[in-house]
Amino acid sequence: MRLPRAASRLLLPPPPRPRAGAALLPRRAAARASEQLENKTKRKLQKQICQVVLDHFEKQYTRELGDTWTNVRDVLTYPLCWQYAVLLNKFNQSAELKNTLHVKGYHPAFQGPLPYLPASLKCYIRRTPGRFPAQKHQAGKLKEYYLLNAASLLPVLALEVKDGEDVLDLCAAPGGKSVAILQCAYPGQFHCNEYDDLRSRWLKKTIESFIPDPLTNLIMISKLDGTQIGDLKPELYDKILVDAPCSNDRSWLFSSDIQQATLRLIQRKELSFLQFQLLRLNLNCSLRLNVLAVYSLSIFLLKTDTTKVCY
Repeated sequence: MRLPRAASRLLLPPPPRPRAGAALLPRRAAARASEQLENKTKRKLQKQICQVVLDHFEKQYTRELGDTWTNVRDVLTYPLCWQYAVLLNKFNQSAELKNTLHVKGYHPAFQGPLPYLPASLKCYIRRTPGRFPAQKHQAGKLKEYYLLNAASLLPVLALEVKDGEDVLDLCAAPGGKSVAILQCAYPGQFHCNEYDDLRSRWLKKTIESFIPDPLTNLIMISKLDGTQIGDLKPELYDKILVDAPCSNDRSWLFSSDIQQATLRLIQRKELSFLQFQLLRLNLNCSLRLNVLAVYSLSIFLLKTDTTKVCY
């Protein structure tokens, strides 16, 4: 027998009443999710640290830097504290990017009168820790900006490249300083050299990502030995930048390959000799031919076993 529609409604169970505090559940769930994500990020970051490298740094830099090492270690092991500057690419300018930088609190890295500061070189930094998102390499499309440490631009400014000058970037990979030079001026010929095969491929990809095709025709990329290149055809260059290989401690501290990291720690002992060779040979070249050479080295190492580094 079919019941009347009104009677059938009376047989249905009443809807459950909302429990006290039910409205807070989504908020609590979101808070828990956020906390879990933060903890996961911290655990992931901790896993990335190579303990073999950190133990080596603890022994070496405690001896060489003393109490200062504690502060240095805190920054090295916490990437959110690393300061990245944003170097704009004049070959792919974006008004929207400049507005975004302004909203996020970025300001020009170099302010006030400087002996050499082309208007086309635009670099931005901010005081609060954080990192601007990196752009991925896309074939046929130029990137809008390059992330780097603002101090990396000081050797480029010291070189004072002018339009038409022939320039050698001796240890060019990964290519940040090469890109910066091309933001400043249009060299007559631009020779970018990188001896290491893997880093040379990295350099090529950087040039492709930032420099348009007509200008890339003026750029020569080679894989020559930097300790010999100064004696090959030194008369070709008006300006030489020697950004000597550094220990790259920050990268190796987060290496996932323990064997490679251990090997790198052994090779670090030979690094000061290579740095000295690059300086001596290219300084002789610049003095003999009246070429301006700028030698730069990213380092906080006070000394090695046999060599004191002065800068």
